[in-house]
Amino acid sequence: MTKKKLVVGDKLPHFILNDEKHQPIDISVLTGKYLIIYFYPKDDTPGCVREACSFRDAFQDLVDAGAVVYGVSSDKPDTHAQFKAKYRLPFSLLSDTAGELRNLLGVPSDLFGLIPGRVTYIFNPEGKLIEVFKSQLSPNQHAKEALKVILKG
Repeated sequence: MTKKKLVVGDKLPHFILNDEKHQPIDISVLTGKYLIIYFYPKDDTPGCVREACSFRDAFQDLVDAGAVVYGVSSDKPDTHAQFKAKYRLPFSLLSDTAGELRNLLGVPSDLFGLIPGRVTYIFNPEGKLIEVFKSQLSPNQHAKEALKVILKG
């Protein structure tokens, strides 16, 4: 399957993934709010902990700005549940075990394809992509960038 790279202005494609409770999340029902989908390589690894905790720490500001946050990796729901509980994450973690959503959005891999990419997508309340932030080495920046984009409107 060829990856299609989502670009600013594109509409959010429909998808359903299970969250940490094994509940299917249909992202197409989320309209009227900003949507932040951040992809990270693996639960409970140092950079991913920093990234998740930065979203946790900025969560109330993001919600106040009208956003919904989802973290996505290829980890299974049970692993997500442990990660979420351990770090008191107030948002859902979605399991993309087959990499379908990564493919759908065109999330690039890093380090010659060995590490799943760390990319944050921000969609406006109408479901259009307004920003993509990619940085494997600055996991703490993803939440700050998302909030900055949303506050800018």
